[in-house]
Amino acid sequence: MHPSRVPIDPELLRRLYVDEGLSTPEIAAKLGCADVTILRRLRRLGIDVRPRGPVPVSRAEAIGIDWSPKLCYALGLMATDGNLSRRKGQMSLVSKDLEQIETLRRCLQLVARISKVRSSTGVLHRVQWCDRGLYNWFLGVGLTPAKSLTLGPLAVPDEHFADFFRGCVDGDGCVLVYTDRYHTTKSRQYIYERPYVSLVSASRPFLEWIQASIRRLAGVFGAIHTHGGKRRRPIWALRYAKAESIRLLCWMYYAPDVPCLARKRDKAERFLSPLGYASVRSVGRPRVGWLYTVGPGGTVEDRGRSGVTAATLDSKSSARKGVRVRIPPPAPFLDNIPRTPVG
Repeated sequence: MHPSRVPIDPELLRRLYVDEGLSTPEIAAKLGCADVTILRRLRRLGIDVRPRGPVPVSRAEAIGIDWSPKLCYALGLMATDGNLSRRKGQMSLVSKDLEQIETLRRCLQLVARISKVRSSTGVLHRVQWCDRGLYNWFLGVGLTPAKSLTLGPLAVPDEHFADFFRGCVDGDGCVLVYTDRYHTTKSRQYIYERPYVSLVSASRPFLEWIQASIRRLAGVFGAIHTHGGKRRRPIWALRYAKAESIRLLCWMYYAPDVPCLARKRDKAERFLSPLGYASVRSVGRPRVGWLYTVGPGGTVEDRGRSGVTAATLDSKSSARKGVRVRIPPPAPFLDNIPRTPVG
């Protein structure tokens, strides 16, 4: 029989090729005709013909596009360090941290291999893959190709915004802890460790949206200013310092098993202690992030970095030292956590 006269039901052909994803040779074997006949009928029906090879499995179908902590963390990485190519479906992430690339692969269940690329700063790691379903989903929430200067608010739900922000910080942010010795001229004991959390971007509207969202969800304000001196195009930095940074770190790392970059989590670990309370009223000016309590026998215990010391409550100068416990002030989302005495 002439190929043009082979009876093929158009709906059956569409179901086999589009819905079930069978190849043209498989369909030809089922219908008892040649591969070329199937290709001609597909073109005649206006059905886009796939390239040769197996049908690629979309990450959108594999992981099920639904908001989750892992997906929002991956979205934060892609919004800062990732790249959406102008070629539909092509995406990549380059980082000096191999752990960050592996975390993204786990969050998105990628099977693409990790390659190494050389740059002026050394050897970097890169993962590159193609997935039109996930690519279109990223476009739908607000990501765009060449996004550095045009990135704006994204459609991120409030319940997963902490995961998204953690991904942004792991991508283009910093968790810094430094030792403040400014007041050591007054007393050698005035040495404090202070954390800073910052996020940099070439798009100020993006940082303003993040700042407003965190202010609404976590109750901290932060500040935006230019970063890196005079440039042709300014780089903006959103920073949180001292007490605000402690509350923000507790909000970001709300569980020990959340996806994150280990080296930044390690810096924040010392400030993630549970809340406590002071059993006696402190003497002197209160200090943010420190607690005053009383040990056995009516002595004031100092469990700071230098070990355990004691001073009697009768000595006002000694009592001012209090108990140095690195504990953040209460945050709105931690009000329901039971508070136990420290020490």
